[in-house]
Amino acid sequence: MTAPSNSYDVIVVGGGISGLSAAKLLKSHGLNPVVLEARNRVGGRTFTVQNKETKWVDLGGAYVGPTQNRILRLAKEYNVQTYKVNEQERLVHYVEGKSYPFRGSLPPIWNPIALLDFNNLFRTMDEMGKEIPREAPWRAPHAEEWDKMSMLQLFEKICWTSAVRRFATLFVNVNVTSEPHEVSALWFLWYVKQCGGTMRIFSVSNGGQERKFVGGSNQISGFMAKELGDGVKLESPVYRIDQSGDLVVVETLDKQPTRYVIVATPPSLNLKMHFNPELPPLRNQLIHRVPMGSVIKCMVYYKENFWRKKGYCGTMVIEEEDAPIGLTLDDTKPDGSVPAIMGFILARKCRKLSGLTKEERLKKICEIYARVLDSEEALHPVHYEEKNWCEEEYSGGCYTAYFPPGILTQYGKVLREPVGRLYFAGTETATEWSGYMEGAVQAGERAARESEIWQPEPESVEVPALPFVTSFWERNLPSVGGLLKLTGVSALLTLATAAGLVAYKKGLLPRS
Repeated sequence: MTAPSNSYDVIVVGGGISGLSAAKLLKSHGLNPVVLEARNRVGGRTFTVQNKETKWVDLGGAYVGPTQNRILRLAKEYNVQTYKVNEQERLVHYVEGKSYPFRGSLPPIWNPIALLDFNNLFRTMDEMGKEIPREAPWRAPHAEEWDKMSMLQLFEKICWTSAVRRFATLFVNVNVTSEPHEVSALWFLWYVKQCGGTMRIFSVSNGGQERKFVGGSNQISGFMAKELGDGVKLESPVYRIDQSGDLVVVETLDKQPTRYVIVATPPSLNLKMHFNPELPPLRNQLIHRVPMGSVIKCMVYYKENFWRKKGYCGTMVIEEEDAPIGLTLDDTKPDGSVPAIMGFILARKCRKLSGLTKEERLKKICEIYARVLDSEEALHPVHYEEKNWCEEEYSGGCYTAYFPPGILTQYGKVLREPVGRLYFAGTETATEWSGYMEGAVQAGERAARESEIWQPEPESVEVPALPFVTSFWERNLPSVGGLLKLTGVSALLTLATAAGLVAYKKGLLPRS
């Protein structure tokens, strides 16, 4: 069947990285795609703003790193350079009102019991992740059990110390902008696994936050849109998709007939569209059950890079309930100009602080930076930028959709399953770096190919992935529970030996 001359071979709904990647691949194979984007810009959850105060600033997705080879391939094609996020100086861990400078990916733990607990937590999450298939987490041996459990419940089972439970909460907040009680353990463990494990997902150096794009991440979408030319239609929200006839008819302000449709939006945004025939039962219920995370991305600009002068790189891991920000990274330009600190207001704190004014949020942010960095200069910013992704009508939140307990095993299998001539993209449908720009590219290109033989992406030469080496002790230290069992058995043996010796000496045991 051929499409009529006034229609497109494929209509792609959504002009973010995923939708544009799908359309780009289709066009390279000689097809005639069109991208329909509801906003007045492309880029979706990437959003670069240019002004005289910042030069350029990424208010949405920004970070790339080793193993994110598809987005790096696109950047190389368009000659968009990357630079490393600054971690030359020391990082800071702020806990219980005190700042502890450190180097490396994770804050050091000095309490020996907490150290065992901390080591066991990360080792356990990675070990559990090994059981979970990237492409079908619902097929994991313990899928039902782990999916019924929230991450909070898992932490309560495996964490012994309040210090580690507190850090575990921040770990969930930072990675999926949600709370441990909100997310399925199966889904979160899968999410960490498909990003390469606990170290790869959380690290700056050699991890998911190692680099940014010179000039901003929105350039990638901009270049793809330019390549597609008239094949990108802005301000074209899709409100109806009708595949009851020979062709699929996509309705915006007008009607566009096509052979196939790729829907490249977060699943919950399908609720804004009417489908004829109706979506299958599981797909229809899925899109009601996967909410978006909550985050405000905040950039505070200063006259001078005072934190580097104090020996700090700008990365702060902040564990304090009253602090608005949980994690910061240096956002100074690669040439050292426009000194800035990027911070995330995450999950419960995002919801709580959304009711404040922009000025009130800035004041709270500067106050915590001043305490953590012990600096009066932190109280005197010269500029501030923020983006509350919860208010975005065509995103619904950021970074990604999350699966509450019980949803992944029942509905996960239809996440990527085509419905008639509808195919589904968007970073949520990826199996590597889902939730990131990398996942968006993988999902878009997969939806474009759908039935073709899958080719693994070659590793980026410029951004190689180094292995994370674990020490003998990290692999073999007991958990707190294991230590207690071990010491308990040892104590009983010692006690029994002593009692036996006393009994022997007093003649209570036979001397044979």
